[in-house]
Amino acid sequence: MVDLGDWNDILAPLFQSEQYKKIRRFLIDEYNNHTVYPDMYDLYNCFKYTPFSSLRAVLLGQDPYHNEGQAHGLCFSVKAGVEPPPSLVNIFKELHADLGYAPPKSGDLTKWAKEGVLLLNTSLSVRAHMANSHSGCGWSWFTDSVISLISKKKDHVVFLLWGGNARSKKPLIDTKKHLVLECAHPSPLSAYNGFFGCRHFSKTNEYLVAHGLPPIDWNLSDEPASQAV
Repeated sequence: MVDLGDWNDILAPLFQSEQYKKIRRFLIDEYNNHTVYPDMYDLYNCFKYTPFSSLRAVLLGQDPYHNEGQAHGLCFSVKAGVEPPPSLVNIFKELHADLGYAPPKSGDLTKWAKEGVLLLNTSLSVRAHMANSHSGCGWSWFTDSVISLISKKKDHVVFLLWGGNARSKKPLIDTKKHLVLECAHPSPLSAYNGFFGCRHFSKTNEYLVAHGLPPIDWNLSDEPASQAV
């Protein structure tokens, strides 16, 4: 199994379970016989880039991007050099409206992950050009378990739930010790129904600071934060 740092102990009961072994057998067959995204070596990037010890926020996505070269194991993120999809463009618009940061040239959100934002999709893999094609393989059990473990073992985490799929995970979260921020999905089909104007970036930082935690540097642009704001 790939080394996931301090997540190894947290996730060990999941990786050792029969449910996960079924997922693994399914993935071996899929990767051997079909084009699957992300690359198998990127499958757990959200854990690699965001150590459990430094996790301060969780952003939930649904399904990895299913076109070539996009998905790399972080929800909503695309590799550098790939044109940001419409939902990500809308995220950057809200970030600019909320905190004044200029839209970045790249859609790679690795910096957010390294800032302590777990960029978790509810399914971690997908067959090429077939949205939600791996949603029934057991990923929901796995990622629901991850959310529950974070809720149980951490304090004062901000959960960003954008859209119906993400909002359905709220019952897994102890709202007495965590902040849950909900709104519409940033997709062009729903962004004007409450995503635009949600101010979740600034609200996240206000909550973290109020609980003695460092704020997240959301700035992805080439401009220094002092000039971008």
